[in-house]
Amino acid sequence: MLKRLFLGVVALILVAVAVIIAAWLRFDIPRQELQAKYGSEASQYIELRSGAVAHVRDEGNPDGDVLVLVHGSNASLHTWEPWVANLGDTYRVISLDMPAHGLTGATPEADYSVTAMAAFTREVVRKLGVEKFTLAGNSMGGAVALNYAVAYPEDLEGLILVCSSGIAREEAETSSGDAARSFSLVNMPVVSTALRWLTPRFIFEDGLRGVFVDQSVVTDEMVDRYIELNVMTGTRDATRARFGTPRVQVPPETVQSLEMPALVMWGDKDPLIPVSVGYRFDELLPNSTLVVYENVGHIPMEEVADVSANDVRAFMAANAASAAAPAAPVMPPLEATVTVEDDGSLTVEAAEDAAEGDVIEDAEEDVVEEAAE
Repeated sequence: MLKRLFLGVVALILVAVAVIIAAWLRFDIPRQELQAKYGSEASQYIELRSGAVAHVRDEGNPDGDVLVLVHGSNASLHTWEPWVANLGDTYRVISLDMPAHGLTGATPEADYSVTAMAAFTREVVRKLGVEKFTLAGNSMGGAVALNYAVAYPEDLEGLILVCSSGIAREEAETSSGDAARSFSLVNMPVVSTALRWLTPRFIFEDGLRGVFVDQSVVTDEMVDRYIELNVMTGTRDATRARFGTPRVQVPPETVQSLEMPALVMWGDKDPLIPVSVGYRFDELLPNSTLVVYENVGHIPMEEVADVSANDVRAFMAANAASAAAPAAPVMPPLEATVTVEDDGSLTVEAAEDAAEGDVIEDAEEDVVEEAAE
């Protein structure tokens, strides 16, 4: 009797496990199927030197100043759609899926470091004919943007860091909540291996709900998109490789050397990267403005889309006005030989590289006045 009872319990457990596995089991989804579902009329697929194919959207005003947008970990360019809708009337807005993300997915070089992503971003914008632009990044994308600013500062008219990683945290600056627990789970070696085939919906849904204060932002369609793009063929292996890549933080003195205008944007209820990190970014960057949003989480560009987009608009407009302001005239250095003639008159003879005659005449008058004194 006990033996049959024991076998019955074991059978029930095995059935329950089988049901769970069946519910969580997800096979890879081919890229083409997801391109048809999550691509748009604006989608471009740009082949790079490495053989990687970058999913890019180049939208908005083609004659406007350029804004390039880099998303966070496990996200995609879709997270920037509210900003594109708000800012596209004035600016040319380029968003792109990073390697191991979105419709870009795995890359032949399999280098998923933020420095490699910065180089990837530069190659994409160069392919689009862009040389000067403002670069914005959220979370992991902020670290990409920060490393881009360090490597290619001459490209940037402005830097926007939205709840950004990229610098070392203080001991008290820890992640918390459901989102942090979801990231901790997928970083566990055994769980990471299991997630190659098992993709529980709760990991994505809890993770997304954990980064927003306003829960209405999280929809079934959003959760579906995150899951499906993260199980595109090759992406799960690429994600495991990315999570295994050591994180290299930008030293404080390097951040202090970045001279381009910067906008630091943070939700005061960010559970993944505490707002104190935003204050430290603002202290380190020599030419920065800090905006903190009350009762907002980790993704302000979706949670307070219009407010945050308008802050970006004001930042870019101020930068454009500053760049257009006429510079104060600077007198070129003059080299001249002054000779006192026998009759007391002065002769000024300019060097070959001296300025035009009117400048020489001004210099002559100055010398005469000094001689008279």
